[in-house]
Amino acid sequence: MSSKEILKQALKLKPDERFMVVEGIIKSLDEPDRSLDAIWAEEAEKRLNAYRAGNLGGIPMEEIFKEE
Repeated sequence: MSSKEILKQALKLKPDERFMVVEGIIKSLDEPDRSLDAIWAEEAEKRLNAYRAGNLGGIPMEEIFKEE
């Protein structure tokens, strides 16, 4: 079934049923991607090691969040 056919069928549903379909689709897009989590964990580890080795500087939190 094509996406156009799915949409056509979905539009025949009652409003509360359409809401359930939309909510389910949105939730499916918001699921965490385990491979991205691993990539970010590796990057964080690299940055921490570089900071500890003195190869990477830090920025004080106050400077980051100061209002201009």
